[in-house]
Parts: sequence; C-alpha cells; structure tokens
Amino acid sequence: MEAALALARTGHKTLMMTLTPDAIAYMACNPAIGGTAKGHLVREVDALGGQIGINADATALQIRMLNTGKGEAVQSLRAQADKIAYHMNMKRTLETQPNLDILQSEASEILTEGGAVCGVKTALGDTYFSPVAVVATGVYLNANVVIGDWVRKTGPSGFSAATMLTDNLIGLGLEVRRFKTGTPARVDGKTLDYSKMSVQEGEEGIYPFSFMTDGYIDNIKPCYLTYTTAQTKQIILDNIHRSPLYNGSIKSTGPRYCPSIEDKIMRFADKERHQIFIEPESAYTDEMYVQGMSSSLPFDVQEAMYRSVEGMERARIVRYAYAIEYDCIDSTALTSSLAVKGVGGLYACGQINGSSGYEEAAAQGLMAGINAANYLRGMPALVLGRDEAYAGVLIDDLVTKGTNEPYRMMTARAEHRLHLRQENADMRLTQKGRDAGLVDDARYERYLKRKAELDEYRARLKDSLPGQEAQACCLAAGMQTNMGGSASAEALIKRGVPAEIIRQYTASFKDCGARTMAELATECRYEGYLKKQIAAIEQEKKLEHRALPDGIDYINMHGLRLEARQKLDKIRPANLGQASRISGVSPADITVLMAYLSVRSK
Repeated sequence: MEAALALARTGHKTLMMTLTPDAIAYMACNPAIGGTAKGHLVREVDALGGQIGINADATALQIRMLNTGKGEAVQSLRAQADKIAYHMNMKRTLETQPNLDILQSEASEILTEGGAVCGVKTALGDTYFSPVAVVATGVYLNANVVIGDWVRKTGPSGFSAATMLTDNLIGLGLEVRRFKTGTPARVDGKTLDYSKMSVQEGEEGIYPFSFMTDGYIDNIKPCYLTYTTAQTKQIILDNIHRSPLYNGSIKSTGPRYCPSIEDKIMRFADKERHQIFIEPESAYTDEMYVQGMSSSLPFDVQEAMYRSVEGMERARIVRYAYAIEYDCIDSTALTSSLAVKGVGGLYACGQINGSSGYEEAAAQGLMAGINAANYLRGMPALVLGRDEAYAGVLIDDLVTKGTNEPYRMMTARAEHRLHLRQENADMRLTQKGRDAGLVDDARYERYLKRKAELDEYRARLKDSLPGQEAQACCLAAGMQTNMGGSASAEALIKRGVPAEIIRQYTASFKDCGARTMAELATECRYEGYLKKQIAAIEQEKKLEHRALPDGIDYINMHGLRLEARQKLDKIRPANLGQASRISGVSPADITVLMAYLSVRSK
C-alpha cells in the first residue's frame, strides 16, 4: 500500500495488483500498530509522507506509550487498531487516490527485456506493460497454513495463496527460502471472565502517530492481562509430539522474537506461567485476539489449552490458531534502494525480503515506491543512512547482513537510537520526503511551523530567567533549593525541573507547545551524549563517503581473506561503510580496500 501510494502521489500511473481487494490492509495477525522500535518506523513513514500513521490514528481503539520507565530513546507508541475500520479506511484511501488503480489478479511472471522490467503477466494470461515493478507478496507466496496435521495451500485468514510467482523469481536469479510465522486463536469475548484478568487501559494525553493528526487519540476499548497456568504447561507437554514445530512437519524458520506458546514452554521450561494479553479485534465484533499464544497445535489441543488460561475457562474459539509457511528471497540480492541487482526497474519490499511486521513492511514499501519513482524520473535513489532513520537501519541490515529468520526491528539494532527518537522523526525526514515529491503542501507547512517553533525556543533555553520565575519552577517541582538569583531554562531542566512546569511558570515559554517543550527538554538532558553520538556519526560518514566502484574484482584482490572476498563479491557494497558492516569482513579487510582505493585514485 505504501509503495503504490508513493508511486501514485509522485505522479506515476500505478496499478496495484492484489489477490483480492478484501485483503487490502487486512491485519491477519495482531490488529496493532507500533510497539518497541516499530513505533519509530511508523512515525518515520509518516514524516516522509506515508499513510500508516494517519490510518492508525483514525482507527485506534486505544493508544499507549511503551517503555516510559526508560529513556526517551527507547520509548515507542503502540495503538490497538480496529481491524475492520483499518481495512475499510485504507481501502478507501487507495480507491480515491489519483493515478492509482486496483486490480484483483494474481501476478504470474515479471517480464524483462534487455535486463530490465518491461511488464507483468497475470494468471489469467493478460499483460500490463510497465518499466518498473514492485514485489510485495507478504506471507502469501506459496503459503501453507498448518494446524496440527491439517495442511492447506492457502494464505492467511482463509485468503488465497499466490502460487505462480516463485519460479519466475528464481528465473530472475533470486535465491528463495522458506520462512514461517504464526497467529493465535480468536475467541468470543462474551465467553471470557474479565474479573480474573487485569485491565490494561490506554493512556490519555499521548501524542498520535501522525504529525498531521490534531489533538489526542480517544481510548475506546481496554485490553486485558492474564496468565497461563500449570495446567496449560502440562497440556502442551503432553501433546508436544503432535506439534508440527516439534514432530518435523514444519521445517521452515520462524521468528525468534515472537515464539509460539509451544516454543515458550519448551525453551523456558523453568517458567511456571507466561503473560497473555486479550486484545479487541474491532468495535464491530466480539472477537478477541489472544496475544502470546500463537500455536500450530491440533484443534482439540487448542480447545483444552486456551481454556486452561485464567479467565478463559469457558472460552469459545471463533478462529483456530495456525502457523503459516511462505516463500521469501535472500535480501542481500537487493541494493540499498531495495532494487533487485541485475534487473533494472525491479524492487522488493516487506516480508518477501525476510522481514516481519506491518511497520517494517510499510517502511520498506515507502522507500521502494520512492526509489521506483526516482528510477522512472532518472533521479538518484533515496537511501537513508543508519544515522538518519530506523528505516535506514532496517534496510541496511537486510541488504548488507541478510537474515536467516524473520527480521524484526528493535531499538537495540540502532546504534544511534538517542539521535533517532520517534519525537523528532519529522525534523529528520520531512524535508527528504518533500524533495522526493511525496510531502504535500499542508504537511510541509506544518513541518516548517514546528521547525520554526523549535528553533525559536531552543534559542531561549540559555537565556536567564528572572530569579522569581526560576525559584517558582523549583518549588513547583518539589525542590527546596534556592536558585540564588536568575537561572536559564536549560539549567533548570538539567537540575530535574519538568518541561511542563517551565511552560507554566515562565513568561518566556508559556506559548511554547507541550510537544516542542518536551523535545527541547530531552535535548537538554542528553546534550553530552548527543554530542558524542553526532561526533561518532561524523566519523562514520568518512567511510560512507568512500564509494566502491561497481566493477571491483574482489575474488582476485590480493590481501583480502577468502571469506571477505566471497562476501564482498556477493553483496557488492556501495561504499566502505557498508562493506565494514558485512558479516565476515574484518577491519583488516577494510584497510586493504582503503589501500586499493588510494592506489586507484592515484
């Protein structure tokens, strides 16, 4: 969806081919947007002119800020979305977008001529001619759904699978692998005993995902926290031989950071219980999502297993849990623009690249769409650095390091995460979105206004406040310390005075927006660390700016270790920075490449 919208919004006649329009924006797994690091991605996509944040805000059932007990660098928004409304709202957005057509059809072949895309052929035999194609197959490619010994070639939630494109991708030189994910059962909310669970309400006064959304999100429905029991554990252990994950039926690789309940029981044998979250699917249905209990066990085991959970003793299953296997590609076959190496005009994004999650898919889709548009316009690709965006970290990890399991974005993957806070995504990226032709006038005007406000009040931080105001701020913050005269807002913040108190008790900041003041306070508190991080970024850029020519013969380059030769020849890094991040390329190998470039330049 993000790829199609990006192409259409930059003026290109775009066809979005889907197995069924009923699956557009259908949240086949958890109906939630955001989460740790994923919230950062949503805000970045929004800052660049994407749609996921706007749609999440418009259809949220509740919103929360995760990790509030930790620093701002790892705090992330998460919204429980209305699955039905999310689908309908996004589908309507696509239908009303100029330059964008939707077609129910299955792509069977990407046509090429002279090493470049020239069109797409469908299962019906018709052909659509185009100089670019973006492949975003999700988990539908050769998908198998598995419940116990029941296996069917079908997509998620009963939708059809895509069965014809894999062979074509292999013919284009791509290596195809098999990954797996899973989803828990949906249960009838009327059959649950919520009195045995802890209520998880949304938070009030939390800013939304999109910089275009005014005000705050209304919290409409709560979630609930419960736990598995000793009985749950015993049921699974007694039937582990019937689990496709443990009896050899499933051979594909599943996600490390979202394990099935069988995996949790087997891997954490000492744990007596596991957290389970009961989350609403929609305001239009009583179905509840049982987060934390994805499974592929047979249906009869599922019935007993779910009813062993506290508050679910009389639960009625509406949809059984299942595992789904699907084809994806080796992502190191892509450049940093998400273009397929050796096939002009072909791009890939989302779970076909080995990633997992709606947010990772949206970020890749937006970047693939922008770069497909730039390819058509004869413009350079937009590549976000690891120091510029979580989206840059995500894509660089996929195309440089590859992944042997479904990739999930985490804050720990971003070495510059203090600089890449979700609150400043618009300051980092909106100008880039504008330059790419994706940020419209309304969004750009809002960005300029916020930038001006930040600049204005940032300059005031070091100005001395009257002693009376400084003292009032300290007292309001519960500090009895006498400031001994005037002090700057910066000094007060570093002493622990909350930003909101400074807004309330000083004339200089009374008109400053709450979000702006909070962001400035973060900059103040972490000033020393941010300076160190910026210095590290500048040092790393020296390697990023040393380009590696396309035609280097790594295999026969004297001085490189054998592993480095093979890895460099496969990845074909664009610069020394990317080369240094390839697994198997050592600092000594980078020294050899630097020497090579030095000799070449002479």
